Amino acid sequence: MTHLIHPRLPPSPPFQRPQDLVYAGDERPPLPTLLGLGVQHMATALALIVYVLASARIGGLDAEATRSLVTATILGMALATFLQAWGGKLGAGLLLVHIPDPVLVLIAGLVLGEYGLGGLVLVGLVNGAVALCAGYVMPYLRSVLPPTVAGVVVCIAGLSLITPGLEQLGGMDNDSQINGTEAIVGLATLLVIVALSIWGGRRGKLFALLAGMFVGVVLAGLMGRLEGFEQLGTIPVFDIPPVPAPNFDVNPSVLIAVGVLALMTQLDVFGCVVLMHKMNDSDWRRPNMQMAGAGIRANGLGNMLAAWLGAYPNAVSSANIALAHISRTTSRWVGLVAAALLALAAFLPQITLSLTLIPRPIIGAVALYAAAYLIVSGIELIASRALDARAIFMIGLSFVAGLGVMFSPSLADLAPESVRFIASNGIIVAGLTAIVLNLIFRLGTSQTARLDLTHVGPSPMARQITDFVEAQGAVWSARRDVVKRAAQAALEAAEAVSAAGGRPLLGLKGSFDEFNLELELIHNGPPLPVGSPDTTVDARLLDLDGDAFQAAMDRALANVSGVLLKRLADNLKSGTRGETSYLHLHFAH
Repeated sequence: MTHLIHPRLPPSPPFQRPQDLVYAGDERPPLPTLLGLGVQHMATALALIVYVLASARIGGLDAEATRSLVTATILGMALATFLQAWGGKLGAGLLLVHIPDPVLVLIAGLVLGEYGLGGLVLVGLVNGAVALCAGYVMPYLRSVLPPTVAGVVVCIAGLSLITPGLEQLGGMDNDSQINGTEAIVGLATLLVIVALSIWGGRRGKLFALLAGMFVGVVLAGLMGRLEGFEQLGTIPVFDIPPVPAPNFDVNPSVLIAVGVLALMTQLDVFGCVVLMHKMNDSDWRRPNMQMAGAGIRANGLGNMLAAWLGAYPNAVSSANIALAHISRTTSRWVGLVAAALLALAAFLPQITLSLTLIPRPIIGAVALYAAAYLIVSGIELIASRALDARAIFMIGLSFVAGLGVMFSPSLADLAPESVRFIASNGIIVAGLTAIVLNLIFRLGTSQTARLDLTHVGPSPMARQITDFVEAQGAVWSARRDVVKRAAQAALEAAEAVSAAGGRPLLGLKGSFDEFNLELELIHNGPPLPVGSPDTTVDARLLDLDGDAFQAAMDRALANVSGVLLKRLADNLKSGTRGETSYLHLHFAH
């Protein structure tokens, strides 16, 4: 019975728990807290069901067909969210809540209009199959998708939320006129969320979003801005949607477009997995490609299974990641509860409808908080690596391409009609640009380099060594903290070799393979001893004078370099190779 109540989840990779989290990855909050957090995530995800309603309007669906579509989609969201939280080979094992895929609004609406609900069966199957394949390929794409590319995708995703967030928060109409009443509701919601996130106590931070939305709803009610709730009496309390008959006679060109869009959507899923992984691990170093692949496979499998119900395809929600940041909780148990609540809500049309009637300014406030969080998180991912001219231009040009499409939508009209739907999405454009430029700029980049130290130029040897390590670290896009430590260790090692006497330095070699940074100082003479240094100090040192004091001081300082090198490098060894000797420094990356 205990295992039924508290199932044993598949193991997740070892994380270094961040101190600012209230509940981390595998930690299970108390039941009342768990339910409260699950409700927040469910409500946030259901509020974004507006993407499905937009497609239904494009497709001209009646009320009954729309309700059936919404119910099937929510079940698909619940299934994918469950897979993500459960983990294993078909899930990331993280708190990743799914929402309707905003990229597919137009094409899904066109399919609904021409082929009906049955047409979405094939759309979902193609979408899921592409994602599944991408998930299995993902572990082999580490060089294609470094943290800098993930940072670009995450940051652009945040920037893409600014315009709709501001429009919704301010209640803007087609003439971009702000509605003062709705702006007050939106600003009050945002202020409550931010205030509790910063200054709230433990419970205040956990339920900051729920408190903000509650204040917003109450304020909207007092100002007469709650509309549509009279519809609740016209729909049943409990409903089981009909399963549509599949329609496999969908135009192949439409399916090709769906496949391309599905592939592009996985960039966003990848970025979300990386971001949630980083939130869970204070010792985060690089994307876990196996975890990212499992997260993408969960997205694909969820869409394939839900497709048979006629569901609209879904993807990972950035807004819910921001909610995890607000509540300081990344427990995947919350994901399991949110999945269960979503599944329950799918059969309770009144609950679903009431959540989709949340006033626009409240949704806008949540979107702006999510935008702020994603932008800063993307910048952190980018800044985690040392950058050279190649990386700077890759990142900068990717932002130019993505933001260019956002700021000037007419640019997409210049693209061929077959790919216009891709060219109109800033996230996809920025992500593809980053991937392509990363591959192009990396051409000819060697993973090994050497500095000749036999002829000291106009700059001191210490400067040459520092410049070499920092420059190569940027070329290799190594982590900034590792590069800084390696430069310090290389300087200390050069001083140790020179101070040992009879060991003139010949050169410095470096190599990098994403997991390891290696430095090797080449010198003449015997290899430098690197055994455990003697760190004892003569207790009578201060009582000595003259030659005795100098001799004791020399003995005390003789092993300083050895002690420092042991602390700076993760591994240290020396030896002879041919006619020269070497001092090898290893740094785990």
